Amino acid sequence: MDTYKRLPVTFSHGNGVWIHDTDGKRYLDALCGISVTSLGHNHPAVTKAIINQAQTLLHTSNLYRIDAQQKLATRLCQVAGMDRVFFSNSGAEANEAAIKLARLHAHNKGMSDPTIITMSGSFHGRTLATLAATGNKSIQQGFEPLPTGFLNIPFDDADAVEQVLKTQSNIAALLIEPVQGEGGIRIASTEYLHRLQQLCHQHQVLFMLDEIQTGNGRCGSYFAFQGLGLSPDVVTTAKGLGNGVPIGACMAKGLAAETLAPGKHGSTFGGNPLATAAALAVIDSIETDHLAQRAGILGDKMIADFKVNLAENPAVVDIRGCGLMIGIELDKPCTELVSKALEAGLLINVTAEKVIRLLPPLIMSDENADQIVTIVTDLINQFAPGS
Repeated sequence: MDTYKRLPVTFSHGNGVWIHDTDGKRYLDALCGISVTSLGHNHPAVTKAIINQAQTLLHTSNLYRIDAQQKLATRLCQVAGMDRVFFSNSGAEANEAAIKLARLHAHNKGMSDPTIITMSGSFHGRTLATLAATGNKSIQQGFEPLPTGFLNIPFDDADAVEQVLKTQSNIAALLIEPVQGEGGIRIASTEYLHRLQQLCHQHQVLFMLDEIQTGNGRCGSYFAFQGLGLSPDVVTTAKGLGNGVPIGACMAKGLAAETLAPGKHGSTFGGNPLATAAALAVIDSIETDHLAQRAGILGDKMIADFKVNLAENPAVVDIRGCGLMIGIELDKPCTELVSKALEAGLLINVTAEKVIRLLPPLIMSDENADQIVTIVTDLINQFAPGS
C-alpha cells in the first residue's frame, strides 16, 4: 500500500557508518533508519548473535520459557533500574503496553474512567491508541473516532499539568518523551521533567517516559532519564534496542511492575529468541564500548561546530540536540534537503517540515562527525544563503 513517499534509491549492503545502493554509490548514514541501526550496519557482534541464534531456534512462543528473553530481561532491567519488562515488536506496541498497564493499574485502584496526560507535539505511534495519545492533529485526521482516555496538554507547561491534577481525580498516568523526535527535536528541560515527576508522585499518578527514540545510548546515557536524574515508574523503548531486528520493551518498577498478569496482555512474536539474542549483543556493545558517553561527547562537538559554521546564516532559527539526536531548525520548510543530501552521499531526515534531523551512528569517528557537519552546513548555505 502507498503508505510511504519513498526516495528513488535502493540499498544493497552496508558496513559500519556506510551504506551502499544497488548502483554502487556509497552514503554516510546520518539517520540510522530513524535511530535504529545505532551500532551501524553489519555490526560484528550483532551479526554473530543473529547467525548463532538462527542456527538453533527462531521461535517457540511465550507459552514457554525463552533463555535469551530471560537474560535480556535481567540485563535490561539492571541497566534501566527497573523491575520487570514486557517485550513487544515495536515502539508503538511498547507504548500500547504502557497504556494498558496504566489503565489496569488505575482500575485496580477503583478508578472507573482513567485518563492519561500526553503533550502537544508528541509522537507515540500509529496504532489507534498511540495515535490518540499523540499530540498531532494532522496525523490523527481521518482515523476518527479515536479511543478516548487521553488529555493533551501544551508541551513545557508544568503549571497546566498541575492544574489538571488538582482539578481532575481520574488521571492515571502522564506519558512524555524526554526529547520529541518527530516533533522537531524539542527538548524537555530538566527542571520541567523533574517538576512533572514531582507532581505525578504527589498525586499518585504514574510517571511514564517514552524513550523509543532517546534510549539505547542515543542521548549520552543508556536512557535519557538517567542523565536527567529522573526515576520513572514506566519506561518504553525500541528502535536502537535491536539494531534493526524488530523489538520493543515496556519496563516498570514498584507497584506498576506487578500490574500485568497472565491473560491481561501478550504477544505472539514479542521477545522471541532471535530478537532478544540480537538485543543482548546490542546492550553488551553499547556498555563495553562506552558508546552512550561517546554519543554525548560527539553530539556536543557537532552542535558546537554547527553553531560556529551557521552563525552568520539568518535562515537558521535554532540548533539543538541531546547527544546524537540533533535538530537544525530553519525559518522555512526544507524537506527538499533530504533529496539534496542524498545526491551529496548523506542520509538525513526533515521532521516538522522545518527541522533537519540527524541521528547518526554511535560508532562513528570524529572524522565521520566532521564530514556530516561539513555536508549539512554546505547544504543549508546553498538552500538558504546567508546575508
